Amino acid sequence: MTPSQVHVAADAGAERPLLRARTPDPCAIVLFGITGDLARRKLVPALYNLALSNALPEDYAVVGFSRSAADAGELAGVLREALGEFSRTKPIDEDVWEGFARRLRVVTGKIDDSESFRALARELGDLEPVTGGNRLFYLSTPPSAFPVILRQLREVGLVRRAPDRELPPWSRVIVEKPFGRDRATAGELNEIVHDVLDERQVYRIDHYLGKETVQNILVLRFGNTIFEPLWNRNHIDHVQITMAESIGVEGRGAFYEETGVLRDIVQNHLLQVLALCAMEPPVSMEADEIRNMKAQVLRSLRKIQAHEVDDVVVRGQYEGYRAERGVAADSVVPTYLACVAHIDNWRWQGVPFYLRAGKGLAKRVTEVSFHFKPIPFCLYGDEAMCQLIPANVLKIRIQPDEGVSMQIASKIPGEDLSVGGVALDFLYSEAFDRKPVEAYERLLLDAMRGDATLFARHDEVELSWDFCAPILERWQTADFDTVPFYSRGSAGPDESDSLLARSGRRWVPLG
Repeated sequence: MTPSQVHVAADAGAERPLLRARTPDPCAIVLFGITGDLARRKLVPALYNLALSNALPEDYAVVGFSRSAADAGELAGVLREALGEFSRTKPIDEDVWEGFARRLRVVTGKIDDSESFRALARELGDLEPVTGGNRLFYLSTPPSAFPVILRQLREVGLVRRAPDRELPPWSRVIVEKPFGRDRATAGELNEIVHDVLDERQVYRIDHYLGKETVQNILVLRFGNTIFEPLWNRNHIDHVQITMAESIGVEGRGAFYEETGVLRDIVQNHLLQVLALCAMEPPVSMEADEIRNMKAQVLRSLRKIQAHEVDDVVVRGQYEGYRAERGVAADSVVPTYLACVAHIDNWRWQGVPFYLRAGKGLAKRVTEVSFHFKPIPFCLYGDEAMCQLIPANVLKIRIQPDEGVSMQIASKIPGEDLSVGGVALDFLYSEAFDRKPVEAYERLLLDAMRGDATLFARHDEVELSWDFCAPILERWQTADFDTVPFYSRGSAGPDESDSLLARSGRRWVPLG
């Protein structure tokens, strides 16, 4: 039964903030890998759009560390071309871009060359009258480069461990995922990071946490008294968390051969969203209070035993993946994963959390759906007909069409008593006279402010790897040398449906 839709308007009110965002400090933003794909597609467009909206501090500078760009003029030309292609706002405001380009500097060098870092130190020293000596380093590089860069920065005095309380001038470092390849390497990397920096100076970025709808989970749960009493095993039957992409690996075959869907999506994005959805109420909205509650959820995840992996985890590979550039002809790397997770605590005991992620699927969508228990007793005559009454589903759409919908049962007009589903649908794009900012914009600003709420802490990362470890170990055994295929544009391998069907459940359709 397909529910009809009723769009619900939101009351924006006077928009008086309950917690006002702090103005970022003046700083130098140093981008390692500034000519790379991430910087061109996401980071530089994010900084430009922050400048366009006057969200950046009045005094700032952007320093690119690059092996290839010879000077700031050449770098500006490369970045302007990328901006025209990837900025969320168009046409480009040339006055804003020129103002941004004037703040752009470049240091040409290699990460294993000490003289290059001394040159970077001189450049940042020259900028101190503008930046106040505050430095935000963004490591848009492969994870193998993190230790090298951190040690080089320490050697030339550009980073130092903060005292008990971070005082200006400050030094902060943003590191990209994947943070390690498994539990052991993540722990080793955390040790290296903590050898150079205090945990408060490290911002492990997961861009999904910067999305407006993900942040709205906290307001939806704790700002509405109708939800929190129902947010438990007594009322919720199961939860589905989906991140589906219609595209393939898009020329990133070599990267995907090293990561696969478990490392690329599940260990970070999906488990972080799960933790936000399932956490206990924090005592405040302070960063560490929220991260304490998320870590508590991840610590409560039931460990999957080695002999259980084949029963609770489904993997698949889209047809044509092996023909992608950089992919082995006999690759068994999964591009799809579905699994069931259990949280062993008082609130969620017995409630399955179904996770699925994949490429080459029918639709691009990221969403969380909370499926409430069916009605306990039939009031409407025929028991078989009552079973057709749809259970309530609360759906949080993270992308695209960011919003929240609630499926309820309603009488269909007419002489007969017929019940159908109705979706009360809230769309950000329709409810508010503003578009949500891009995730990297929000996260870059938060790092400049020193707000780590939306960044993963070291224990969260390691606990997430603890959950994934048995799956990785099983997939690396000698007898695991095949992978189910699924058609491009489908909902994934058939085995994924069986994961829910054995308990009488089914996935929310992707089509």
